[in-house]
Amino acid sequence: MKLRHIEIFHAVYTNGSVTAAARALNISQPSVSKTLRHAESLLGFPLFERTNGGLVPTEDAHMLFEEVREIQDRVYSLREAGRNLRRGAGRTLRISALPSLALGALPIAVARFLRTHQDVKFDLQTVHHDDLVRKLYERETDIAIAYEVPPTAPVGSRWLSEGELAVLYREEDMPDAPPRLELSHLRGHRLVSVAASGPIGYIFTQELERLGIELDEVVSARTFYIATALVRAGVGLTVVDSFTAQASLGPGLAMRPLKPSLAFDVHALFLINRPPTALATTFLKTLAKVIDGS
Repeated sequence: MKLRHIEIFHAVYTNGSVTAAARALNISQPSVSKTLRHAESLLGFPLFERTNGGLVPTEDAHMLFEEVREIQDRVYSLREAGRNLRRGAGRTLRISALPSLALGALPIAVARFLRTHQDVKFDLQTVHHDDLVRKLYERETDIAIAYEVPPTAPVGSRWLSEGELAVLYREEDMPDAPPRLELSHLRGHRLVSVAASGPIGYIFTQELERLGIELDEVVSARTFYIATALVRAGVGLTVVDSFTAQASLGPGLAMRPLKPSLAFDVHALFLINRPPTALATTFLKTLAKVIDGS
């Protein structure tokens, strides 16, 4: 007997009729009758006696049901396990993200996700670009959200969305700033540089070199958090990713994207032999929507 035969037999036995079994399984009565007859044909003996009052289990059916009940219980447990995995019941998602995303997009995505997945737990941490792969290899995290896929590391990745570079500044320093700022507009202003901070700093530096623009770099900050704190303190302006700039806005601060736009991709990184689960994939879709602003 195949599992389908067992399921039909169990449903007819416990519900007492083909009609009730079909209703319980949400299938047609002819389908139940056909499968039941096929099961009896494979076994070589009848499972039910057809009477005017309906179907009456035979003695063989009573004996078989004791075995079938255990199998059916296991199948039910398997289905429940599958549903729990899909819902994430009792599961923990271990996510690491660059500080720029961990300050804004990640918390919003977690809050939105928990509205429909209340049984899920999160283990979150920030991680700098140079430590991404190590965190994955050492099993400290399952997924790392980053702006660049390390070209030589054997890790898998999924593209999530994109961001762009933006200028974070005090409104009093550029009160009439246009909707987008060209890098040439930054001449004459003190710059808090993040050139040594990773991919974002590299993109910014490459664009300055391409345009042949030199800016008044007064401080070099290796983290975006320090750079934005220096802007808030009045040291100068900085060019960071749009997520950091947005998360750092406060009274007296403003941000403007660059013209032309300097875009970058956002990826989810993971070990090739440990791809994201169905639950993690669902969360990543939520995170992508938050990053896109939808």
